[in-house]
Amino acid sequence: MSKGTIKKVAGPLVVAEGMRDANMFDVVRVSNQRLIGEIIEIHGDQASIQVYEETSGLGPGEPVESTGKPLSVELGPGLIGSIFDGIQRPLVDIMEATGTNLKRGVEIPSLNREKKWHFIPSVMEGTEVEAGDIIGTVQETDVIEQNIMVPYGMKGVIKSIAEGDYTVEDTIGVLANEDGSEDKLTLMQKWAVRTGRPYKQKLSPEKPLITGQRVIDTLFPIAKGGVAAIPGPFGSGKTVVQHQLAKWADADIVVYIGCGERGNEMTDVLNEFPKLKDPKTGKSLMERTVLIANTSDMPVAAREASIYVGITIAEYFRDMGYSVALMADSTSRWAEALREMSGRLEEMPGEEGYPAYLASRLAQFYERAGRVISLGKDGREGALSVIGAVSPQGGDISEPVTQATLRIVKVFWGLDANLAYRRHFPAINWLTSYSLYDMGKWFNGNVDSKWNELKARIMNLLNDEAELEEIVKLVGMDALSAPDRLKLEVARSIREDYLHQDAFHEDDTYTSLDKQYLMMELVLLFYDRSLEQLSNLSMDDLVQIPVRERIGRFKYVKNDKIKKEYEEILIQLNQEIQELAQKEGA
Repeated sequence: MSKGTIKKVAGPLVVAEGMRDANMFDVVRVSNQRLIGEIIEIHGDQASIQVYEETSGLGPGEPVESTGKPLSVELGPGLIGSIFDGIQRPLVDIMEATGTNLKRGVEIPSLNREKKWHFIPSVMEGTEVEAGDIIGTVQETDVIEQNIMVPYGMKGVIKSIAEGDYTVEDTIGVLANEDGSEDKLTLMQKWAVRTGRPYKQKLSPEKPLITGQRVIDTLFPIAKGGVAAIPGPFGSGKTVVQHQLAKWADADIVVYIGCGERGNEMTDVLNEFPKLKDPKTGKSLMERTVLIANTSDMPVAAREASIYVGITIAEYFRDMGYSVALMADSTSRWAEALREMSGRLEEMPGEEGYPAYLASRLAQFYERAGRVISLGKDGREGALSVIGAVSPQGGDISEPVTQATLRIVKVFWGLDANLAYRRHFPAINWLTSYSLYDMGKWFNGNVDSKWNELKARIMNLLNDEAELEEIVKLVGMDALSAPDRLKLEVARSIREDYLHQDAFHEDDTYTSLDKQYLMMELVLLFYDRSLEQLSNLSMDDLVQIPVRERIGRFKYVKNDKIKKEYEEILIQLNQEIQELAQKEGA
């Protein structure tokens, strides 16, 4: 272990001398208060240390001690339902130990050392195992069963293993290696956060991550194991969208990173998630969630670690064969931490003061997502989908963080402040957003063969509406032909009845794919029938037929009644158009 002394303190950057034996990215304890930090640069015997706690009061001459190990997370039973800070310190345990104000230099293990977990082995003595093989299970919550895996780098024969109640540090079995040495197996393993966890094979993104949010699933789907960015100005609903995805996305486990969020937003998450019922299981949502709370009043440097801590925990559950959704809110505040440290290190700044390596650091983070075949003999498949919010100042998406993110991700859900002010949520702008994942084949095969065709027609109507509105602004509505006016009316119906979704309505907050398809079909059927009759009937009479309100309210119909309601609406639509035609003598 290398020991040195503080030479200089500049905010979260501490320069220590006498650190000749230290390595890059070693964790160090700084000063007599034992503040936690990480070495980010070495010149000779001088080490530049990024300190993850408040450094006020530190001065030259105080001791610095290297642990000789990189910043790592503890992975094992006890992760689910926990609330950690940016360097995986358990906030609830710290509060119980020190009170409501976080004290500096607190050393509390990430996973509870006293709690016992019931371990059930799934292999017998004499079984040959390799890294990634599942040797047993622990029922962590009512919802999640944690698979205990052979740590990376180990291979051999199980010499002993037993069922029973163990803490995370107790020996649950012994592995005899090929060279004759033995390794003790425990419920917990550690992993360095800056290194992605290994896997056998990365698979192509073929299945969508179903979210139940119509604007996402229909127009801009994300693949399981895909990456998406949600840029938007203040108040446009980034956190709203991420909360909805955390609640409803088709993922077994959610890792939510509040990276430099305002305290009140994080408080909302902490208060709301335990009360929310998981729609799949009926239990609390926290029973499949890990929260990393790193608010904007905490030291800026800790934001830099929080992203890596979160994605390492997510990879661990992915390796078990689970589908994991990671929400990072927001990567802009993480980039601010990079900018702060780069400035303190006096590096050559890139655009807007961000470091020149901003894009490569973002790419390193996002490329850890994916659908993979995990290590181990059973070839289980896991997926890690990453959804990162970006908060550009003033909503200017030409700034460096947003642009660097857009060059990496395949899905762009562009939030629009004007939509948010009009109370149109999710406020995803359908004209600027895009998805580069081609999920059409999956939707056609698993929902209906006409899904892609209907989606294309809806998108065309929305694009036509934008062009027609420009004409209306110039010459007024009267200059439009009847088919164009009908197009505007149907596009309004798509916007208000289909794309607008009420997160607080029990039947509208989540829409199944079957229901989404029927909703699209009803809107377009009305359009087709009306277009056929436009030469005979007046446009005003057509758009005022009573069935239109029923089509608009179809989103509030319970899922078990959608088929019946759909058939009744079809009959009513045909009937009312027929009656109108008879009345007009057409």
